[in-house]
Amino acid sequence: MSAIDELIAELCPDGVEYHRFSDVCTLKARVGWQRLTKAEQMPTGDYMLVTGTDFTPSNEVDYSTCSYVSKNRYDQDENIQLKNGDVLITKDGTLGKVAVVGNLPKPATLNGGVFVVRSKDGKLYNRYIAHYLQSSYFKRAVDSQKTGSTISHLTQGLFSRLEIPVPPIEVQREIVRILDAFTALTDELTAKLAEEVTARKQQYAHYRGRLLSLESLEAMDGKPVEMVRLGDVCVRQKGMPITAAKMKELASEAGNVVVFGGGKTKVLANRDDLPKGNVIETPSVVVKSRGNIGFEYCDVPFTNKNELWSYAASSSNVDIKFIYHYLDSRRAFFQDAAKVGKLPQISTGITDDFQVSLPSLETQQKVVDILDRFDALTTSLTDGLPAEIEARNQQYEYYRDRLLDFPRKEVAAS
Repeated sequence: MSAIDELIAELCPDGVEYHRFSDVCTLKARVGWQRLTKAEQMPTGDYMLVTGTDFTPSNEVDYSTCSYVSKNRYDQDENIQLKNGDVLITKDGTLGKVAVVGNLPKPATLNGGVFVVRSKDGKLYNRYIAHYLQSSYFKRAVDSQKTGSTISHLTQGLFSRLEIPVPPIEVQREIVRILDAFTALTDELTAKLAEEVTARKQQYAHYRGRLLSLESLEAMDGKPVEMVRLGDVCVRQKGMPITAAKMKELASEAGNVVVFGGGKTKVLANRDDLPKGNVIETPSVVVKSRGNIGFEYCDVPFTNKNELWSYAASSSNVDIKFIYHYLDSRRAFFQDAAKVGKLPQISTGITDDFQVSLPSLETQQKVVDILDRFDALTTSLTDGLPAEIEARNQQYEYYRDRLLDFPRKEVAAS
């Protein structure tokens, strides 16, 4: 028998009492007349404003993303002045996101979309409340209270009617110890994944830069490598007149054409739904010429917004994927060359006139093969961790719901 089983057998063998949240907790939020305007939210200050967007996946508050308010606004309601250990849950927007306040660096208050949940008489352990609010039982209870097909917010009245099991505090602490161990492992794996991805990307960028250096290319070719103008060895291609709003409207998972927008934006769309324009079938390098300037290789049918352009090889002596690697490894040059206005932007002249070290086709293909294999290795090394993190999350959810499933103890009528 496990420690938790022994505690339950000893302290609550006949089940536990269930109580409405309003009976065992206070539920406080910023009331309507205290509503804050955008103009009152400041980038710096002495009094933080916590919103649901500041919650992290590990159920903490990221104070670095918080806005700030004046002292008068902070002082306005003591009930929502936060303390270490407070449990927070979103009631608007994305419902049910949970965070536990800890290591407060400055005084903090809440925005209107969040409840602070506190035990009334110490019978509930804060982290026990937090785990229960994430459970499938709580989510199903919220769903059962919905009026109509959707719910836009979790009202105080609805929240107050929901129930929470209240086992002895010793049982709660043991449940929290077990569940916190699961979340700590997941957090550790998540941090490890981030470090691994960063390290592999840096390693890949360093290796690619060395491989594409003039010295390396000449050593592989066994002779001097010619510098050529990009516009002389590639054909520049136009896209089509399509707006960001139209891209969003046409986006379809079943689409057969990739449509590139600015920055990292791209969608799949059906060819028949696209406005008249150029759908490109040839493997190409897409130039992301505005905002987050960069390059993307594409070997499936695609098009792009008119302010972008692409290049295809103009002869069989050019491997366009080699050109992609060469340009992308020099991304910093193009970012530095960008005109800075409302958005950084480069012109077609900058890419057309860019000088490329172009070795023999055999060497180009060898470089592409090496980089493709290195990229596959980098991807395979990092693919396993997300799967493990997901497995740990599922394990946490399984044990959380098992541990929080108590038989109901009937309370004798008074």
